[in-house]
Amino acid sequence: MKKPAHHIFVCASFRMTGEPQGICHKKGSTNFLQYLEQELSDRGLADVVVSTTGCMKVCDRGPAMIVYPENWWYGHVESEEVIDQILDALEEGKPAEEFLIA
Repeated sequence: MKKPAHHIFVCASFRMTGEPQGICHKKGSTNFLQYLEQELSDRGLADVVVSTTGCMKVCDRGPAMIVYPENWWYGHVESEEVIDQILDALEEGKPAEEFLIA
């Protein structure tokens, strides 16, 4: 397998017991996974991989998402429009400043 250009991690708030908890899960972070995957495909971004994670410990800014290798941490990813803005910026090679977690 070829190493992806980007890896997007979406917080699913899973804890050690495997149970989803926390703000990201409660605000529906995993509901956007299908949209995110479809949007990446529609944009021809085949070199981007998406994974869910356990709690990223930024619950006060959730739902959260990270883009690597850039190490861009995003908060308040609560809609398809936000995802679109993040992907637009990714295609331009820059972060979506409005949603960055400082």
